[in-house]
Amino acid sequence: MAMVAELERRQSAMELHVINSIRQSLDNKQPLSFQALASLRSLIINPATPDSTLSSVLDALTRSLQLNCDPIFLHHALKLLSDLASHRPHLSPFALDLLRSDSLFSSASPRLVGESLSVLLSLTSIGNDMDAARFVSLCLGPSVSVRQCLLRNAEKLVFRESVLLALFLGFTRDPYPYVRKEALHGLVKLCKNGGFDDRDVIEGCYCRAVELLRDAENYVRSAAVRAVCEWGRLLVICSEDMNKQDSSDAVFIQLGCMVRDMSVDVRLEAFEALGKIGLVSEDILLQTLSKKVLGINKDKAFKPVEGLDISASAVAGAYIHGLEDEFSEVRMSACYSLRTLTVFSLRFACEALNLMMDMLNDDSTVVRLQALDTIHHMATNDHLKVEKIHIHRFLSALADSNSVIRSMTRKILKLAKLPQFELFKLCIDGLLGNLEIYPQDEADVFSALFHIGRNHGKFTVHIIEEVSPEMEPTSGGKLSFDSTRVAAFLVLAISAPLSNEKDVSAIPPRIFSYAVTWLGRISYGLSDIMNQEKLLAYLSECSRSSTISLADFKINEALLTVESDAPIPLCSKVDSPVSMPFWKDSGGTSDYHHQEILSLGKSAAHAEYELGEHSELRKYVNLIFKKVKDFWSLVELGCTTEAFKGIRACKEEVASFTTESPGSSGAVAFTLQYLQVIEMLVKVWGHLRPTKMLNPYGVGKLELLFAKLDRRLREISNRFIGLSKGEELQILDLVLVACLLRLSKVEICCCNTAMKLLSSTVAHVEYLHKEGSIEPSKFVTEVKKSLHDADSSSSSSSCQPLLFKKLLDSFSLQQFVLYGTPRYIHAELAVPGNDSENPLPFIPGIPASIPLAITLHNVLTESRLWVRISMGEESTQFVFLDLNLIRNKKRSINVVREFTFVAPFYRTPKAISFTVRASLGLECFRENVDRVKVFGGPKCELTYLCPEKEIFLCKSTEC
Repeated sequence: MAMVAELERRQSAMELHVINSIRQSLDNKQPLSFQALASLRSLIINPATPDSTLSSVLDALTRSLQLNCDPIFLHHALKLLSDLASHRPHLSPFALDLLRSDSLFSSASPRLVGESLSVLLSLTSIGNDMDAARFVSLCLGPSVSVRQCLLRNAEKLVFRESVLLALFLGFTRDPYPYVRKEALHGLVKLCKNGGFDDRDVIEGCYCRAVELLRDAENYVRSAAVRAVCEWGRLLVICSEDMNKQDSSDAVFIQLGCMVRDMSVDVRLEAFEALGKIGLVSEDILLQTLSKKVLGINKDKAFKPVEGLDISASAVAGAYIHGLEDEFSEVRMSACYSLRTLTVFSLRFACEALNLMMDMLNDDSTVVRLQALDTIHHMATNDHLKVEKIHIHRFLSALADSNSVIRSMTRKILKLAKLPQFELFKLCIDGLLGNLEIYPQDEADVFSALFHIGRNHGKFTVHIIEEVSPEMEPTSGGKLSFDSTRVAAFLVLAISAPLSNEKDVSAIPPRIFSYAVTWLGRISYGLSDIMNQEKLLAYLSECSRSSTISLADFKINEALLTVESDAPIPLCSKVDSPVSMPFWKDSGGTSDYHHQEILSLGKSAAHAEYELGEHSELRKYVNLIFKKVKDFWSLVELGCTTEAFKGIRACKEEVASFTTESPGSSGAVAFTLQYLQVIEMLVKVWGHLRPTKMLNPYGVGKLELLFAKLDRRLREISNRFIGLSKGEELQILDLVLVACLLRLSKVEICCCNTAMKLLSSTVAHVEYLHKEGSIEPSKFVTEVKKSLHDADSSSSSSSCQPLLFKKLLDSFSLQQFVLYGTPRYIHAELAVPGNDSENPLPFIPGIPASIPLAITLHNVLTESRLWVRISMGEESTQFVFLDLNLIRNKKRSINVVREFTFVAPFYRTPKAISFTVRASLGLECFRENVDRVKVFGGPKCELTYLCPEKEIFLCKSTEC
């Protein structure tokens, strides 16, 4: 007690000394000393300092800024003003006025001016009080960094557009290249904001940007390409109707000249800009695909602006150069740029298709994917003209080892219009070969066959007539139930009655009866078109009469056409993440759910019917899971940055889902948790598996990543109720992968612990397989076999990193499909009326009582809950929460329990006040590999159900 009183006395004496120094400074009209400045910060950040004292501090700083111009002194004063504005919101206007004062911005130190500007911009959302004269004065000052900072943040300042336009145009001639770049970026922002209709102004900005296309610095030329694109488009808009086409062609040619630039960044910007020009004549487009100048373009020239002539021949072979570029990023950007231009001309699309076919042999998988995406865009806009030479390339892509490439190829074939029966037969043979080599593609192949058969009704009837002997029963009267080839022909046959062509009624009705024997697998492949009930009714009707209409079964005709994809820029910069399209993968649904569907006789559509009001949300959630599966294919290719961007976009999308309806919060919470697990798994995978990036992480960083991954896996495994066995098995697959990743890195692995966790997880997987009669996946089978071999060998060989790396090669993320409505286990923890102003009383050395208002959601009575109370990192205690003592003892998982629990805190310190943090944890019995060594606490790891709550305690006045 005496020591605490002494400390309080010394603190009060120090504050009194600082206040006296401030008053003395004000009385003598002298600036504050450096010692006083150093002491002022403690007064500013101390919440107990009265406003009168802070006002004196502000007055002293104001007087000191007027009397002392020393840069070191001003630097300290700037820091104090920043603290005052951020810690004391009610005084921030006065602090900001001082930050705008002449004392700081007229300093001879450029560094101080730059710091003042940075602090001012960071503390105000819009720096609307800086006058234009000061802004211009600072821009014209000697400091390049200040000038660059002002130009970069000019949009935060409220000035007339004419002022900013004059500044940006003027500084495009600055001798420093970084200033020129920022000025060009400013011009682009001005152009995007609009408001310019003066043609002379537009022409001036366009011409200045064209001049800087010849700048010596790469980043300046890159910014100039962007400026030419934006101001050029504005130039086209303001042109007369009769001149719009010529102006657009001229801008396109001007940008096309930059595709041969020596800089990769400039070439990327050029191709991205070419794809943004929306109005280009066919002759100019065709010239970009030919290095030889076409006759019609030999003498053609354009003059978009007076004094600026450009020849049509300048764009000769622009896309040829891009598609032959040595950098895959440029080739990919060229493919995407072509994607947007094929809409304008059928002839151009046909010529571009030949180039895209060549790109299917590219060394880079991502380039091949973008080429396929471009071809799919052509097909969506009815600009795909398939010939025999093309079909062979498509068939090669169907045999590709990459599942995403096979899936994209099938999407194209769904939309393709094949003019000859020979091409149709080659296409069907290719899909059958795809099905034979990759049986996991069955669902997607069936869907492709159905769409292709419907689009070519006459060809379908012809080929069914040829293969009908294969589909008939054998001499013993038995059908070939084990022939996937027969099932494929049945899918093709049942699509014919839905064709828009005439005379397609030659399919024998008995064929539709045969298809009923494959109802489960066929409905699984056609789940995006009709559910199992409608399919069964359709087959029954066709078995009696093969002439039907779509309206007979309320089949949405829009579903029978493949949806078009929105434009997806795959690459804009070398150093920017690649935005990948949401390609549908052929191995769409997990093996577990496929087995469950077959064994229970339920289709995905049937499950949706059972879910009732949650079916729409479940559709959206499963679409997210499908995207995640596609992103994992990119991870396997080493494109972890692209996968990260896609997963984060999915998280933002899920976060926007509404959770108002009962039960929907569980599905949304589970989806977010799953995305977080995959995100952490991608992060670990990218630094332990071979990728296109070097490994920048050290051992300590990897340990931290593994700890976060383990925590995420523990939460998704223990905080949700109502998951099916198949869903649990997919989560356990992720646990197995995490174990193998840890075992593959000897430096961070405790081999015995990891092997125990691996063994216990495999044992649990085997139990679920047995209980649910589910066949294990290839990955699980390989892990079990290797684990058995390790157990039978010597203990020293049980930890073999090369073996575990090989096992990881057999892992492929299966699409997660949510069939139920999981319940989210979570809690809310509060201490009513407690805050820093109203602390709980305690007596030092005697246990303190902490009344906790607890709300539990979906927590079963037999769960073991612990209240964790910590004071710093060294003092932690656990209090067991016995749910059997709570009155509401319902075992329903929908129950919400609200009650007050008084938790004792035994380790009260000898202090005037202190704070503790409390949280509620659920003991995880499944993870019993490592017992938690806490006396009187949980025996297993805890999964925390709520955020930590800070609790304030103050010594009782009665002691």
